[in-house]
Amino acid sequence: MLKSQDYALGFQHLLAMFGSTVLVPLITGLSPAVALFTAGVGTLLFHLCTKGMVPVFQGSSFAYIGALCTIIGQSGIPAAQSGIMAAGLVYLVLAAIVYFIGPDRLRQILPPIVTGPVIIIIGLSLTGVGVKDAFGFVGDCVFDTAALKNILIALFVFAVVMAGMNSRRRLFSMVPILLGILLGYVLCCVLSLCGIFHMDFSPIANAPWLNLPFIGDKLGTSQIGNPFSIPEFNLTAIVMIAPIALVTFMEHVGDITTNGAVVGKDFFKDPGLHRTLVGDGLATFVAGLLGGPANTTYSENTGVLATTKNYNPALLRVAAVFAIILGLVGKFGAVLQTIPAPVKGGIELILFGMIASVGIRTIAEAKLNMASTRNLCIMGSVLCAGIGLGATNGINVVIGGIPINISALFVATVVGVIMNAIIPKDFNQRNNEADNGK
Repeated sequence: MLKSQDYALGFQHLLAMFGSTVLVPLITGLSPAVALFTAGVGTLLFHLCTKGMVPVFQGSSFAYIGALCTIIGQSGIPAAQSGIMAAGLVYLVLAAIVYFIGPDRLRQILPPIVTGPVIIIIGLSLTGVGVKDAFGFVGDCVFDTAALKNILIALFVFAVVMAGMNSRRRLFSMVPILLGILLGYVLCCVLSLCGIFHMDFSPIANAPWLNLPFIGDKLGTSQIGNPFSIPEFNLTAIVMIAPIALVTFMEHVGDITTNGAVVGKDFFKDPGLHRTLVGDGLATFVAGLLGGPANTTYSENTGVLATTKNYNPALLRVAAVFAIILGLVGKFGAVLQTIPAPVKGGIELILFGMIASVGIRTIAEAKLNMASTRNLCIMGSVLCAGIGLGATNGINVVIGGIPINISALFVATVVGVIMNAIIPKDFNQRNNEADNGK
């Protein structure tokens, strides 16, 4: 039975994922309302597949942006939908393969010396977004009066969240992110009234009241939108979009590893990585069916878990219901779009830093010998690949005229797996593992 405070905790998770989930459709030409709706539905499907055990939220995946922009530009949204649905089916095939391999084999492939640095990269690769939002940078990083105003607002939000996290009052310690966003938003509104800071409320005025699937236009009113669309089979879209699921598969492994490390449970074993992959696949398939972007597990929400130390999966389902409501009620969703960048930046700096800290904790708790040359080589290679390529937004390749982005996280994970497989274990490490196996 949910308590009244759980709805605030769930809404806190919604705020954490809102910006990124809305950004993907804004870039690709899809509907933000549909993205929110399908993120909520996808999250509920994920929890159904994983027996309600894994505290994960499904949001828009950035890995598909290049391919979606090209396909939508050439053939339209319905064509891209067929590619997204096919990507969901690829996930189901991967889930079957993982099921037969088993969790023990996966742990051999992905030991803590690989997963720890990967988790660190997940956090650090996102910090650039937080810094840009905190300073209000759009292009080049120029520190001027506007940037100073933004950073002061971000620092205010940062301080509020930190105070909430360390408060002796349980109410504040449970919802520090929500508290930071609310007080930061109020501060920006006051500064806007004083002419010190600019707030843009036009998204609220321009948003329709309702977004009803497939029937909005038939009601004959401009206040009701119909952003949902019916997919059309397009072989080019399928060939170009579906294989990207192989890239996001490795990201999924990293996110589920991080989530389990935060919660303190082995989700590879129970409910099983194959179930989380099925959840991702169904969420992506349904998103494609309704006209939303491909879904994936969200690191932002894992950051909320690490910050609040409240790991109840039901809170993510509450967030999913809120997302569905916001996807259908345009005005409510538009209010969240008006949250100023520095307010989001102050929150993001904490969330992403917490994720990186979990990676460090993973390495420490595994009691790895960091004097070992082998361990230093693996960890150093993973960090260099992830952080180095992260600075250039991964690797962009063009296949058949379609740009595809290979994320730094994917490359770093592959590098770690290969290094762990080919570098022989030193004598002391083999003896320690033999002793631990007795």
